[in-house]
Amino acid sequence: MNSSPLHGRHIVITRPIGQAGKLSALIKEAGGEPVLFPLIEIAPLGDYQHFEQCIRDLGRFDWAIFISSNAVQNGMPFVSQFTLPVSLKFVAIGPSTAAELATFGIQHSLIPEGRFDSESLLALPQMQSVKNQKVMIFRGVGGREVLADTLKSRGAEVHFAECYQRINPQKDLSTLTALTNKEPLDAIVVTSSEAMRHLLSMANHQDWLKNVKLCVNNARISEEPIQLGLNVFVATAPGNDAMLACLIEALNH
Repeated sequence: MNSSPLHGRHIVITRPIGQAGKLSALIKEAGGEPVLFPLIEIAPLGDYQHFEQCIRDLGRFDWAIFISSNAVQNGMPFVSQFTLPVSLKFVAIGPSTAAELATFGIQHSLIPEGRFDSESLLALPQMQSVKNQKVMIFRGVGGREVLADTLKSRGAEVHFAECYQRINPQKDLSTLTALTNKEPLDAIVVTSSEAMRHLLSMANHQDWLKNVKLCVNNARISEEPIQLGLNVFVATAPGNDAMLACLIEALNH
């Protein structure tokens, strides 16, 4: 009997290709078979003129908040061309985003504790007293509004600097349904609400999805599939190691 915890298991990773490597390697080490099926693709904007206009007065702001490493990668090459005042404070949604900021010389970013999402960021003491302060949020086109709306309700002046876009590179789920006809599909890893929306929309209540474990990294992502009666497991912490543990628990449940 093989002792590898994911031996023979087929696990779909829906992250962008460039962000799936570490988890894919961990799954292989645990005996599993990763299947790369990105539901989000990060793409630069077609035109950065509006973005450049948005950041022109960044030196007058109190806070620059980066909600993802993608925001850093696509925004900081423009921002770093400016001489910024030491009074401008940087916020990162999590450690990987902070590490990305550090590559541009930003060494002391404010980071949430515990969970790494908008709600945890808003819970920080520094984000409680922002009345009359100016906040620039670096993000992709669209995205959640809870961060901006809450900061505005606390008296902040909030602006968006949208510096990349997210697209769904898949036209349908035929690749996955073809796989289910050959091998059992055991789990799907979904780590963004947008990717989950794409998955559920394309699945359109197909029965095979009810037989698959969905492993997510945030309780918020689990809400809609749970309402649909799907089998969802939530990782207890951020990061690839916690997701691997979530997969092992789900598939040995």
